[in-house]
Amino acid sequence: MPTRKLPADPDPDGLIRDAYRIDGIGLSDCRAMFLDWSLSIPEGVEPCLALRALLELHGTGAPDHPMTRILAKGLANAPAPRRRRRNRNTGAAA
Repeated sequence: MPTRKLPADPDPDGLIRDAYRIDGIGLSDCRAMFLDWSLSIPEGVEPCLALRALLELHGTGAPDHPMTRILAKGLANAPAPRRRRRNRNTGAAA
């Protein structure tokens, strides 16, 4: 189950950073790089937090870049973090 922690580097392989450095990169190339990045997220890292960090790091300086659109869409479509439910009768985790 993912933790609410953000890794020290949300882009350890530099895939997202590289996408922002490629002149004239298209939406389809950004999608492919985003998919590669998403498959390399370390276990236990909350993807929503990593996406938010990447948007703050790269997206604010390049609001019209195709990767900014991909990251924003990924953040908007990300599922809410899963939380453990407590049993109302016993107070134990279900």
